[in-house]
Amino acid sequence: MNEWSGQLWLGRDYGLILGETGRTAPHAHYAHQFILSSGSPVTVSLDGHLQTAYRLFIPSRQPHAIVHAPGTVLMAYVEPGAFDLDSLQKTLETAEFSPERLEQSLRQLPRRQADDERVQRALHTLDQQLNGKVSAQALAEAAHLSLSQLERLFVSQLGVPVRRLVMWRRLRLALDLALNGHTLTQAAHGAGFADSAHFSRTMKQLFGVTAGASLRHLRVHLLPL
Repeated sequence: MNEWSGQLWLGRDYGLILGETGRTAPHAHYAHQFILSSGSPVTVSLDGHLQTAYRLFIPSRQPHAIVHAPGTVLMAYVEPGAFDLDSLQKTLETAEFSPERLEQSLRQLPRRQADDERVQRALHTLDQQLNGKVSAQALAEAAHLSLSQLERLFVSQLGVPVRRLVMWRRLRLALDLALNGHTLTQAAHGAGFADSAHFSRTMKQLFGVTAGASLRHLRVHLLPL
């Protein structure tokens, strides 16, 4: 499996990669993913079916694997809970092969807030607990809900169970720390992972590559929040 190389722009609720991407193991992640190629088409396995195109949109939690991506590609990873899907897809359908213009378009898109204030309280509490153990019961109590009510609201409004969202936000925090100069071990501990191996396994589960392989050869640009 090849390592990724190129440039990475990381914002709060989206990230862009411009460069060469290797094959990935089958995986599924919370983010919507957009792949754009200006040279040869990209081949992706979607639920076991091969699809080849210059422009591919992979929705949140869609099982997939990158099979063949020759040359340089532009990829966007976008947090579903932050954007209206229709507006996002229209933006991606007309996107040019330019990370600067795509980043500007994503930055200008209006952000979506959870409709229910109880979900917002739970999310705020979640972010405060990420560097340690996150208790779903504590999130429910902060939102003045039962655990089962919280789970139903997360699935209906954010499209993902509590545990899955915790994992995604831990990974986002760990990447942020690693890209700010911390070692993988420091980043893992700072985001509440047991160790760097746990961080790397989670990275592979969600993106199909290990943390080391994905970060070692990427030049990083941290975008203003």
